[in-house]
Amino acid sequence: MTLDRKSFLYRFVHHPSGVVGILIILSAVLMAAVAGWIYPDGPWPIIGSPRLWPGADPAHPLGTDSLGRDLTAALLHGSRVSLAVGAAAALVSIVIGTLFGGISGYYGGWIDDVLMRITDAMQTIPSFLAAIAIVGVVGASLPTIIFAIAIVSWPMIARLVRAEFLRLRTYDFVQSCRIIGMSDMRIIFAQILPNCLAPIIVASSVLVATAIIVEASLSFLGLGDPNMMSWGTILGNGRAALRSAWSHHRRARRSTRADCARTESRWRRIE
Repeated sequence: MTLDRKSFLYRFVHHPSGVVGILIILSAVLMAAVAGWIYPDGPWPIIGSPRLWPGADPAHPLGTDSLGRDLTAALLHGSRVSLAVGAAAALVSIVIGTLFGGISGYYGGWIDDVLMRITDAMQTIPSFLAAIAIVGVVGASLPTIIFAIAIVSWPMIARLVRAEFLRLRTYDFVQSCRIIGMSDMRIIFAQILPNCLAPIIVASSVLVATAIIVEASLSFLGLGDPNMMSWGTILGNGRAALRSAWSHHRRARRSTRADCARTESRWRRIE
């Protein structure tokens, strides 16, 4: 079968980054889908000795954590939480950003000035530090994390939607809707907004990935929901192992240098 050079499928398969991206997304979705089937007891049961190395036991391919919990089960079940956080945070930020950007771009004037100054004020705050502050003050729970990520992510969507509304509000179909007496809300949500969906959908994919990274970072810092197993929780639980692994690495490096020095000294005595 020969693909048309202008078709979406032809352009997609000739962009390796796009193919790799869709494979990563499908892998994460597949892990979330089969997690309950492969590990019906969830990621929390203690199934073996702590810190079992990957491959040491075929029943637990990725080993165990510091409490003896299966890391493979944690990885699969954690994909559900991470994807849910990413999708929910992206959805909330899209709703807030679309309302701000749509109303601002459609009406213009002082409404645009007020809403955009609020957006500017939000963009001046470092997003990750704001998320840390919100979760630290309100408390570490999954709804709080979703709210914190959404509240620092919506300005980008607001800017994008406002630009699209400023462009589309001068088109003939919008003027025709006004002439026939259509209400502003109906023009905004039923006429202009559907024509802005393409850039919003593209931006939402970036938001989902960013939300997953922010949630993992919060959990790594100990600000994740302790009752939910996510990819960030796995990283947070492994902090002590990472530190001890680096100390082991330093000790091994010092031991190797000492062995090399002793060997070199022996060779010199032999010579």
